[in-house]
Amino acid sequence: MTRLLLRLLWCAVWASATTIAHAVEVKFQPVAPGVYAFIGEKSGRTYGNEGLNANIGLVVTPAGALLIDSGASFKGARQIHAAVKQVTGQPVKWVINTGGQDHRWLGNGYFAAQGTEVIAHASARADMQARGGDHLAALKPELKEKLDGTVPTLPTRWLTGNDEALNLGGTTVEVKHRGGAHTPGDLMVWLPQQKIVFSGDIVYVDRMLGVIPVSHTGRWLQSFATLEALQPARIVPGHGEVCELPMAQAQTRDYLQALRTHMRKAVGTGEDIGAAIKAFDATAWLGLLNAAELHPGNASRTYLELERE
Repeated sequence: MTRLLLRLLWCAVWASATTIAHAVEVKFQPVAPGVYAFIGEKSGRTYGNEGLNANIGLVVTPAGALLIDSGASFKGARQIHAAVKQVTGQPVKWVINTGGQDHRWLGNGYFAAQGTEVIAHASARADMQARGGDHLAALKPELKEKLDGTVPTLPTRWLTGNDEALNLGGTTVEVKHRGGAHTPGDLMVWLPQQKIVFSGDIVYVDRMLGVIPVSHTGRWLQSFATLEALQPARIVPGHGEVCELPMAQAQTRDYLQALRTHMRKAVGTGEDIGAAIKAFDATAWLGLLNAAELHPGNASRTYLELERE
């Protein structure tokens, strides 16, 4: 009986230690004075990372803080807020959602309850409304009780222009939207004084980008061209480590351009979609995380997109 009890206690301690070891730690790292980023895990959404497998931005000003994206759940947003408080005592005045993917906006409910103004581009609205329930259904098997309290909560302020200039505490914040990318509402947040851009899912590095049914690779490249024209000193991508422009060009722009060029020719000659996918040379990008899993879907959706053009 004593041996059994000791064994059970040991198992409980081991399980507890394992859970703690794999729990996500939200911590903002400095990018420039007053500018920070949390770099999420580069793999998929898991119970351990609480769906926070994307990057979150923070800009601190004398008039309050700007948070770029709110996380994948109410509880995740609370952790993000706790991490903000480790950096600054300033309240979070604004949250900007950079797109309609789950980890960009499902934490909105938490911040709205704090009195934070939540901002996004109007092009994200229909996508958020259409897919919010689907996001929850997809996350529930992974996040389980960690999803409790999460309610898809729309932004309270919708931007409508291609370029919107905002100011918080003397810090200029330019929001740029060019028709979307990974999702229709994808935008970038440009800090011209610091020459830093938070790209949202317009830029992926270190891991393969995802072309999903609501993506549009043509507009994605238009958005990327706008980012290039800014000539940023540093990019905080939607996924992956903080980087400079050449890396973003190689791992996001060049891949999308190559896909579109190849699939446009295939559609033009009437090549079958399966043959077109097999004929595409993805060697340059197969070293990216998740490439083997995501590339076939990216290729097929790009073919179908060009077929409609």
